[in-house]
Amino acid sequence: MVKTGLENLVDSPPEFLSGKRLGLLANPASVRRDFTHARDLVHHRFGDRLTCLFSPQHGFFADKQDNMIESDHMKDPKLGIPVFSLYGETRRPTEAMFEHLDVLVADLQDVGTRVYTFMYTLSYCMEAAKAFGKTVVVLDRPNPVGGAAVEGHLLNEAYRSFVGRYPLPMRHGLTMGELALLFNDHFGIGCDLHVIPMTGWTRNLYYHQTGLPWVAPSPNLPTPASALVYPGQVIFEGTNVSEGRGTTQPFELSGAPYADPAALIAGVPPELQGGIHLRPVCFEPTSNKWQGQTCRGVQIHVLDPERYQPYALSLSLLKGFMDQGGDRFAWKEPPYEYEYEKLPMDLILGDSKTRKRLEDGESIQSIRASWQEDCAAFNRLKQRFHLYD
Repeated sequence: MVKTGLENLVDSPPEFLSGKRLGLLANPASVRRDFTHARDLVHHRFGDRLTCLFSPQHGFFADKQDNMIESDHMKDPKLGIPVFSLYGETRRPTEAMFEHLDVLVADLQDVGTRVYTFMYTLSYCMEAAKAFGKTVVVLDRPNPVGGAAVEGHLLNEAYRSFVGRYPLPMRHGLTMGELALLFNDHFGIGCDLHVIPMTGWTRNLYYHQTGLPWVAPSPNLPTPASALVYPGQVIFEGTNVSEGRGTTQPFELSGAPYADPAALIAGVPPELQGGIHLRPVCFEPTSNKWQGQTCRGVQIHVLDPERYQPYALSLSLLKGFMDQGGDRFAWKEPPYEYEYEKLPMDLILGDSKTRKRLEDGESIQSIRASWQEDCAAFNRLKQRFHLYD
């Protein structure tokens, strides 16, 4: 049975927390297996020493739908303590916020993808803890897309943003606790950091194999299936192709009015069709891109996650949309995640080279080959921070 860091914390709190004032960085996915929220568990275990809460992108209740939709500070309606938004007027904790606490406890569900912002919110909190003399405790949770495979080239530091602060591959294969250790040691944050690990989790487990309930960490990742495809399908945020927002299956779907589903599927190399079924679909988004218009495209059904290569597959689909769309296909224009000059696609991909290779008609096989050395180097690095076999 997999037990999360949250469960292990409340079952056996470490001695160093004795007498400390606690802040909690959390959102709706911060739950025990019986769906009891971390806020309630920490308050029950530590009482009034829980003095404040913090929320990442999408808000403490994950009610904000999209990028650059901010949430405000507020007072928690249940405990009456402040909730500080770290996706609003600031994305970095201030000294005034940290005056409420001695230890920040972070319990966030990551989704194993470089562009997911929760890990960078954590990194800003770690930097603040270093600056203000505080401690950070990370309660670990599973990487829903497994902890073994990595995919994609490393972020070019010239394209650092809130969807990419560090040179990670698109699919990084680390848990939130392991990422914190990587940021703190290898990337030099150097705060007083403690990780409360899981028990029972191994690197080959996908989320649906953990026995844990899935609560959407953000509004458009409603199921483990949507999280499984996210490391590839997120790239469509940088285009006018719908990534399925405004439907009941975000990220599982991609499409546009100008697309030919059969041709899209036929264009995917056989080596990228392992472990999946690509089903031709039509859908009509009720919001976001192409609202109220019929989009044609594909749904990704993952049959064998071990064989599925999400990033390479979605790049192949992207190439198909580009070829079919001609002048109707377009890159999304800035701003994107508080970057007002660079193309959103370049921020998502982590450089401009991959986009230019696609524009120049380079094969997906060649593009995929270009990141193998990066992946091998990152694999060697990340093993230094593995907490699980």
